[in-house]
Amino acid sequence: MSIIEKYSAAMKNKDESAMNEILHDDFKFTMHKSGNTLGKADIIKWAMSGDIKQRDSRIVYENDDVGIHHAFVTFDDGNVEAVMAVYKYQDGKIASLETGATPMPK
Repeated sequence: MSIIEKYSAAMKNKDESAMNEILHDDFKFTMHKSGNTLGKADIIKWAMSGDIKQRDSRIVYENDDVGIHHAFVTFDDGNVEAVMAVYKYQDGKIASLETGATPMPK
């Protein structure tokens, strides 16, 4: 199973232990749409809330250094976004994640 597949499964299953294992201790998540930046604890808390639901997820590219992922994401507030994500890996874990999002009709 690829790193992105493990990450997506951990989010879907609200598996906090797996999230801690997959994310590097220095993890940084940059959301370009909002300009917000989150750390490891922040993203795990958000993922465990169940607010993030992915569908039509696909890995565009992945190797030992980077991963590119696209999915349609629905949030609890009803907003839907097409999200392109770029992952950078370090020591076999996700060290950084940057996303760009396009709002979709509800």
